[in-house]
Amino acid sequence: MPDEIVSTLIEVNPRVLVDGTFGAGGHSRRLLAATADEAIVLIGLDRDPEVSKHHEQNPLDDSRLTLFVGSYEKTPKAMKAMEIDAIDGMVLDLGLSSDQLADRQRGFSFTHEDAPLDLRFDQETGHTAADWLAWSNEKEIADAIYRFGEERCSRRIAREVVARRRREAPVKTVGQMADVCRQCVPRSRNHDIHPATRTFQALRIVVNDELGALERTLQSAANWFRPGGRLAIISFHSLEDRMVKQVFRDDDRWTPLTKKPLRPTDEEVRNNPRSRSAKLRIAERNEMN
Repeated sequence: MPDEIVSTLIEVNPRVLVDGTFGAGGHSRRLLAATADEAIVLIGLDRDPEVSKHHEQNPLDDSRLTLFVGSYEKTPKAMKAMEIDAIDGMVLDLGLSSDQLADRQRGFSFTHEDAPLDLRFDQETGHTAADWLAWSNEKEIADAIYRFGEERCSRRIAREVVARRRREAPVKTVGQMADVCRQCVPRSRNHDIHPATRTFQALRIVVNDELGALERTLQSAANWFRPGGRLAIISFHSLEDRMVKQVFRDDDRWTPLTKKPLRPTDEEVRNNPRSRSAKLRIAERNEMN
């Protein structure tokens, strides 16, 4: 929903914008193209170091953009480095980028079955999903898959993961984890959904602390904005959307501008099938503290 994001953020005549999930720079490119104001500052952040490396090789040629390596929750650190006190607009696109899905060493795509079960956004820090499965007990695995993936067969999956580990055949690759899920998850009526989808979502959330980062950001973000500034968040599953909805509704520093989440048009879904589950919510910073 790039058009909706650009229109709502540019509408406030921003001086400072933040693209907190820079990725390939799609939103930043559109935001900068939407205004000829040379005084605008756009801060890009991404926790994936590969994004910065790619940008160095294929820069978005606009002096108004400054890119930082770091999670969007590190926005205040980037603001301090830029000597900026407040921002006017921010976009968070919580989905995976095309580059991450295509990277065989990340394990995000089921098509690369021989890929390591990594699932980290930043491969220079933390532990892989395979590592986490290797040391977690059956209950921890089941609880995480149920909580973060809303997978009803979580106990069965956890039991099989631990059984393989005891047979000295631990789950280490995408294909091995997908095979566990195919064994444990009954075939869905909606055959478009891979039986491992919810489990991989859960493992990715665990190793990247995705919901923790989002929760901390939602608690603090209002402090970063000038009154009238706007925060636009695209989520891709109910756990994220529920958190965004609750904060926009209950935190009196925000006024929701979207009573219900905006959804992609049929044309956008045809052009980008991964957008079919996207939900966009927008809120405006109130005058009050």
